Amino acid sequence: MVSNREDVSTPLEWKFSQVFGERSPDEEVQDVDIISAIEFDKTGDYLAVGDRGGRVIIFETDTGKDTPSQQFSRSKMEQTDLTQTRHIQYQYKTEFQSHEPEFDYLKSLEIEEKINRVRWCATPNGSLFILSTNDKTIKLWKIKDRKVKKIKEMDSSPYVSSENTLLAEMSFMSGRNTQSVPNGYQLDWTENMAKNMSPSQEVHTKIANTGDSAHTRCQKVYGHAHDFNINSISNNSDGETFISADDLRINLWNLEISDQCFNIVDMKPSNMDDLTEVITSAQFHPIHCNLLAYSSSRGFIRVVDMRQSALCDNSARILRHAESHGSKSFLTEIVASIADIKFAKDGRHLLSRDYMNLKLWDMHMDSTPVATFKIHEHLRPNLCELYNDDSIFDKFECCVSGDGLHFATGSYRRGHN
Repeated sequence: MVSNREDVSTPLEWKFSQVFGERSPDEEVQDVDIISAIEFDKTGDYLAVGDRGGRVIIFETDTGKDTPSQQFSRSKMEQTDLTQTRHIQYQYKTEFQSHEPEFDYLKSLEIEEKINRVRWCATPNGSLFILSTNDKTIKLWKIKDRKVKKIKEMDSSPYVSSENTLLAEMSFMSGRNTQSVPNGYQLDWTENMAKNMSPSQEVHTKIANTGDSAHTRCQKVYGHAHDFNINSISNNSDGETFISADDLRINLWNLEISDQCFNIVDMKPSNMDDLTEVITSAQFHPIHCNLLAYSSSRGFIRVVDMRQSALCDNSARILRHAESHGSKSFLTEIVASIADIKFAKDGRHLLSRDYMNLKLWDMHMDSTPVATFKIHEHLRPNLCELYNDDSIFDKFECCVSGDGLHFATGSYRRGHN
């Protein structure tokens, strides 16, 4: 993690906060349980995790009452600064099976259930909405809390109280003159039974609220629009539309319309032998609903305005940095491929991550980034070895903190060569 505008002389202090899914040391990790996507919502109150098994797990901040271990006596509160000792805790909320394995019979292709991306949507009426996608199909899920009521106490007596029985009989027999029920029993039978009941045989029932239970439902399925694997989905700031991107196309969707989308970027050449680059990531501008950016395998970032043209790939601004590392080679072109881009909250700055560097761009400057952070420069002499074991094709994502002051990205563990 690096700082942009903060005083670099003050180092960041990291503290362990929480872990999910603990396992015993001898427990083998199943492939379906490996995390493949993760996303916080804008408030930070919810965390969505997707895995290779097609499941989406939702966590939420613990806003309930303090647990006994979190409660402090007055004397301890006076001695301890609680603002420094307490931090946000997340708890399990719900999970659901978002995608199942499929088979495309037209192309004889298996479609994995693995979740590629999850994205939170606007939350009207107190419900949560989240988009999830595998390689081909995007789904919109609604998560809503429901009050759960359960019987708290009930006597084990086999008899039924006369009052409840009479109410049930009157409700069932409303509109009829006879007092007999369809099974042949008479009301006086139940009344006599109630008179002969001892006080200890009376039924005592209490209904209690046991809390909220999250109910999930699939609202929309957006499918059959991508010939290649989906690598990005991004919600628009208008709260009504989103984009999905694969290697060669970007489609614009309306959240309410699942059977129609608009192709706004098409990089597929008429002859696939002429293909020189593919789309690697795409994201909407966080403020202006008409702007979006997408990156390519050639190290370009294109910023397009949907108001200028229905097909946006020919009217794009290009953010491009020509690095000086001697003559270009096949390997340097590979490591120049941008794996991920993220807009900062202010909408002016854009973060990009290629294999070697993390770069911060100013949307007002096309020719060079305002800052470059060298992540894997020590690996440059070993590019041939990295190519031979396919490590050079590893993808690393990036993100920007909510205040825009810090960035995070991935790397190898220490000692990797």
